[in-house]
Formats: sequence, C-alpha cells, structure tokens
Amino acid sequence: MSKTFIIEAVMLAVHGQLMLPAKPVTYVIPYTTIQELYELQTSTVPIMMDEEDDGFVKTLITELIQFFEEPFNKKKIEKALTMPWGKSPPLPINDNVTLCIVNSIDNEAYGELFDPIETELIMAGIREKAVLLTDQLDFIDRVINGGVPVETVDVEDFDFILDDDLQV
Repeated sequence: MSKTFIIEAVMLAVHGQLMLPAKPVTYVIPYTTIQELYELQTSTVPIMMDEEDDGFVKTLITELIQFFEEPFNKKKIEKALTMPWGKSPPLPINDNVTLCIVNSIDNEAYGELFDPIETELIMAGIREKAVLLTDQLDFIDRVINGGVPVETVDVEDFDFILDDDLQV
C-alpha cells in the first residue's frame, strides 16, 4: 500500500532520493509549487551552494516541468484546476512514485505564522490526512510550536518513515 506525503515540487528535484523510495509512495503537490519551478528554472539565484549541484538540480527542475507539460499529464492537472481543492488523477513517475496535483487554496488560516505556500502545504496535509515532508527545519518548528494539526517530517528522515513499523 502506498504512503501519502504532502511536498513541494522543488523538493523532488533537490532531494533525488525521494524519486527512488524502497516502497510505493504518493506525493501530493500543491499546484502553486509547480508554478514556482518555472521561477526557479529561470532564476540566476543559486538553489544549491555547490555550482555543480545547482546545475544538476536545475536540470531536474527542467525535467519535472517537461513531465508536467506532457499533454496527458497537463490534461490531468488542468482537470484538478477546475475547482478549489480539486485533485488530479494519479501521475505515475515510476513503479514506486505517483504524483497527485492539488489545487490548494491559501485561506489565511495560518497567515500570521506561515507564508502562502506553507499555508497551502499545511491545509493540504490536513485535508489529505497526510504527512508533510520538508527540508526546512524552521518550518517544522513553527508547525510544532503553533500547534498546527499536521504531522511534519524532515526529508532526512524519509527512509525511516517508510519503515513498516512506523505509522504515518
């Protein structure tokens, strides 16, 4: 059975191991984070500290954009965008990774503590009853300290969460 995680699209490029999990996973991605990929692709600001790593990540971002723009995938995504909180049909990446795009809405419920993208991630986590996967430790701290009812996990702990003994 596939485990579901809420994640930003760029995390899939920055953390390549997420695309090769040992067990089936479904990543629910807010559409606004896909839009961010276009900004990151053309930005002159480095994403990674190391120049070689930065070039590699930008290549992966381009590949993700191409994947989302493939006619069949684009059609599925557009279907999700027809209504608030619409969710695309599954977009399989490989045997163990499936993506679902959600037309998340920032309802400002957590606007004082979180930016709009973070709020959308939180709301998606709550709606999907899924773990929010991030590499931003300060975000995890703010979720915990703010008493937000969503489980957040550091990307570095991803393999541990996939362990059968742990419930997510």
